[in-house]
Amino acid sequence: MNVLWLQSAGCGGCTMSLLCAEAPNVFDLLEGAGIEFLWHPALSEETGAAVRRLLEQVESSEVPLDVLCVEGSIVTGPRGTGRFHMLSGTGRSMLDWVRNLAQKAQHVVAVGTCAAYGGITSAGGNPASAIGVQYDGHHNGGALPADFRSRSGLPVINVAGCPTHPDWVTETLMLLASGSLSAADLDTLARPKFYAEHLVHHACPKNEFYEYKASATRLSEMGCMMENLGCVGTQAVGDCNIRGWNGEGSCTRAGYPCINCTAPEFEEPNHAFTETPKFAGIPVGLPSDMPKAWFMALASLSKAATPDRIARNAVSDRIKVPPKQKAGKT
Repeated sequence: MNVLWLQSAGCGGCTMSLLCAEAPNVFDLLEGAGIEFLWHPALSEETGAAVRRLLEQVESSEVPLDVLCVEGSIVTGPRGTGRFHMLSGTGRSMLDWVRNLAQKAQHVVAVGTCAAYGGITSAGGNPASAIGVQYDGHHNGGALPADFRSRSGLPVINVAGCPTHPDWVTETLMLLASGSLSAADLDTLARPKFYAEHLVHHACPKNEFYEYKASATRLSEMGCMMENLGCVGTQAVGDCNIRGWNGEGSCTRAGYPCINCTAPEFEEPNHAFTETPKFAGIPVGLPSDMPKAWFMALASLSKAATPDRIARNAVSDRIKVPPKQKAGKT
């Protein structure tokens, strides 16, 4: 299976993340699965005329294309022309290339939240009119129309994340190579369910504090970050705490709140990322599958029952009170 990778408007962080695939590394992993890059702007040696010739061959169907991967959002400005972002040396916009090459691809994969939904590149006033490959934020319909389907019959597969986890990319490509990814394997925002059916909250190392609603008040404290520091791991999809980054890490493991980077429009939360919006002292964003009344009742009981060890450690940057071992019977 061959892959043509285009980098559009973004930071290139998803490629950097991909290179962090470990044991085996990304090159050995993809080679073992029979996946090869036709071209990748950062990883391939070819440049200039050779790349232009390849793009023309793909566009004319002279070279068949199995997977078109797009990293970064698609710039449509000014006035829908896309000419704010020209593909160097071709005289054509990236918008034009993506629209044409997508018609030739067996599968189209949006790598990262910028490519999926617009992401950080579309934040603020969005003067470049950046959008995703098939979504504009939550709205279905981006550089490609909402009813676009690749030759396989699938919509654009959104491997969302900022950056996206290297395993999410390689697992998606391997599933496509084996013919094992169908429309039923995508959620309502076209994210692969193998990671989108988990919450970041799952396996979070702060879960003991969450259970007692023992909350951190400042970054670097050990307590749960939901109540005060903007963490939305109980609502955000991703298995970040199940399969760690670089073998062990995640945002919450590093002491930073989950900001729901796998979701459309995460870049515009309308409050500081490290601030929990509240109404009458109650966090506005509660766990996605729990009624508010239940949560409030459980939270009150949990806070009342919080052991001293957990309450004191929650507002400390290290363990102040270790667990006590029960004395054995004499």
